[in-house]
Amino acid sequence: MYREEKTFMLRFSLEATFPDDYSGEEDSMQWLREWEVRIKPRILKQVFEALRENGAWRCHVRNRGVSVSDEIEVVVSRDLSRPRPFSIQP
Repeated sequence: MYREEKTFMLRFSLEATFPDDYSGEEDSMQWLREWEVRIKPRILKQVFEALRENGAWRCHVRNRGVSVSDEIEVVVSRDLSRPRPFSIQP
């Protein structure tokens, strides 16, 4: 079977800025927990919903040994090896 591939990357770089008198770790990285618990799951849900709107494409998460806190790979694939269903179009 012949296969073609293309990589598309959407990267999020998280940053938090603190006042000059901040000594570090005072908030126990609350800003990062907010991302992991509230924001990232919503983004992933919306991504999968958008991808599944087109029935010809399939999507799933692939783990390549990197922590999900650092990377989530979404595989989007389309199987063109099967014959298309017959349809009559004007």
